[in-house]
Amino acid sequence: MRIGFDAKRAFLNSTGLGNYSRNTLISLKKYFPDNEYVLFTPEIRNGIFPEQGDFEVYSPDNTVTKILKSFWRSISLNRVLMKKEIDLFHGLSQELPPGIKNSQVRSVVTIHDLIFMRFPHLYKPIDRKIYYRKVKFATEVADKVIAISRQTKDDIIKYLKVEPERIEVVYQPISSRFFDVTDTKALSQVLKKYNLPEKYILSLGTIESRKNHLNILKAIQSGNIDVPLVIVGRPTTYVQNLLDYISENNMERKIHFLDKVPDEDLPAIYRGAQFLAYVSFFEGFGLPLIEAMASGCPVVTSNTSCLPEVAGDAACFCDPGDVDEIKGCFINLLDNRKLREGLIEKGRERAMRFSPKISVAALMDVYKKVMVNA
Repeated sequence: MRIGFDAKRAFLNSTGLGNYSRNTLISLKKYFPDNEYVLFTPEIRNGIFPEQGDFEVYSPDNTVTKILKSFWRSISLNRVLMKKEIDLFHGLSQELPPGIKNSQVRSVVTIHDLIFMRFPHLYKPIDRKIYYRKVKFATEVADKVIAISRQTKDDIIKYLKVEPERIEVVYQPISSRFFDVTDTKALSQVLKKYNLPEKYILSLGTIESRKNHLNILKAIQSGNIDVPLVIVGRPTTYVQNLLDYISENNMERKIHFLDKVPDEDLPAIYRGAQFLAYVSFFEGFGLPLIEAMASGCPVVTSNTSCLPEVAGDAACFCDPGDVDEIKGCFINLLDNRKLREGLIEKGRERAMRFSPKISVAALMDVYKKVMVNA
């Protein structure tokens, strides 16, 4: 099979959808090398996708399409797919090019979440309209819709009215680097690089209200927890709420912010933490949970959305809106060594269910179903 991909995120996004795209592509190439994988992107940003040399990559090839990149990615791409003899096209980030239904190319699309519909107040009206139009079209024309969790599948059915039988749940793969054992020397080097304390609590993800960082701070403050908190993630305007709270409660020495941490350093940062605090109000999947588990880091997470589905019995659960519950999980994990060791063991076992090999095997099954019915 010649399989084409909307690889824009793989080349332009260093986190989130970019990680999903890169991990998926690298794993498909590794475990199913007999197929041809062709990547389409409106532009290439150097340094984000080092493995790009292992793939056929196509970008706009003339002055007009280079200038009108969105036109190339939407309207012009169908002609390119036909010219490159693509059998199946996978929209990795909730989109498919207009007109693909009228081409001879079969298609699937991955839907990661519908947070813009669940929490419309977090988005500008114009952005919501654009997102809705794109996902509505993609889920209507795709031969199969891939949801990255059962939670996302339920949301696709509820909000977009897609028939359940057209949706396949395929959990996203994590990078194999998280399964590698981090030796003591490498761990020490990374901790020194970022000037991290010997003991710390880790919070990882974009710093926005949905991620609930403020309640993490409140739990640490109300519990008189003296273990520092390391927050890794891209800041948004929400970060000012955290800075204000930190200042009001004299917590400056206990809170460390890190941004733009390379992926290769993350396993050691997970490994060095006492636990990961991931108490979001809502997630479509929650990739840091599995990255932490694979790295040998215990997890505290929310009892909402997809997080129990992903974490299974390998985490300490709490109500993200209840500071006392969050505090209780934190204190239990800091004080109870047996609990920590038990969650580390369960976490490693749980993470194997999301290994790259298992995830892309399920994805390949979806591709085959689509082509059989072509």
